[in-house]
Amino acid sequence: VQLQASGGGLVQAGDSLRLSCAASGGTLGSYGWFRQAPGKEREFVAAIRRGDGARYYADSVKGRFTISRDAAKNTAYLQMNSLSAEDTAVYFCAGKSGSFIASSARYSTTYHYWGQGTLVTVSS
Repeated sequence: VQLQASGGGLVQAGDSLRLSCAASGGTLGSYGWFRQAPGKEREFVAAIRRGDGARYYADSVKGRFTISRDAAKNTAYLQMNSLSAEDTAVYFCAGKSGSFIASSARYSTTYHYWGQGTLVTVSS
C-alpha cells in the first residue's frame, strides 16, 4: 500500500488548510497524522480508528484540527483551523488495514504504511 499526502502550503496565522492522504494498492481502515517541526522529533497529531471511527488528538491540536476519512475514496483528511506558527511542520500520514487500541493511537509503530510528508508553513 502506498500513501500520498497532499494539501500543504504556506498560510498565515489564523488560516485553515485541509490535508489529504490517499491510499493506493490496498484498503486501509485506520489512519494517523504525525508532524515533525524543524529540529524536533516527530509527534502525534491525530488518528481515526477503523470500525467505530473513534478519533484521537494531541492536546495541542484538540478543538482546532479534525481528522476524517472517506472509505469509498480510501482517503483520510486532516482539517486544520486556526493555524499558528507552532503548527509549522512536515505532516506525515500513516495507515493500517485493521483497527488499534486507544492507547496505541499516538505511537508511530501502530501504523504499517507511511506517506512522504507534506510541508505546512504558517507565517505569523
